[in-house]
Amino acid sequence: MSVAWSQDLLGKALSATAGPSSDFELDGTPAPDISLRPAGVLAAFHEDDGRLILTKRASGLRHHPGQIALPGGKLDPEDSDEIAAALREAREEIGLDAAQVDLIGTLPPHQTVTGFAVTPVLGIVRGGFIATPEPQEVDEVFTLPFAHIANPARYVIERRRWRGSWRSYYVAPFGPYYLWGATARILRGLAQRFRS
Repeated sequence: MSVAWSQDLLGKALSATAGPSSDFELDGTPAPDISLRPAGVLAAFHEDDGRLILTKRASGLRHHPGQIALPGGKLDPEDSDEIAAALREAREEIGLDAAQVDLIGTLPPHQTVTGFAVTPVLGIVRGGFIATPEPQEVDEVFTLPFAHIANPARYVIERRRWRGSWRSYYVAPFGPYYLWGATARILRGLAQRFRS
């Protein structure tokens, strides 16, 4: 069952009760108690129809090459918080000016198997936006329809071996785009909030 796009949905989603998530929860193992590096990602929905801006990471990157991701990254020393990091990275990676983004709020952090505490930042993109991908970091900037992102039934569980053990993760493929891992888990959590 699909949810129709409404800008009010983002605010309502933030009021739904849910705790932090992790890449470990599907395997029934507790997340390791380690020091995590803070990061912020921007879930930027266009005001017109709720299409979500995503990137395909550059194939030459050392970490997560070719993966589908929300714009964002780790906190740099000049960032005041995860929101600032998400907005800075969105500007650097895809040319999105922070002045075009109405910030709605943040979701609880998501712990990745690679040792990050990723805070999703929700925002609405106002006006026209023509992406300018940074070629060293981004191979492609594209959007996915709100109806796909907002439907929990689109997210299914797959498994693969990683560092000697089986890992389970969510996927939500759309055409040529294989949305999976932490990005899919974050967006599935948001989709569930839309239905609360």
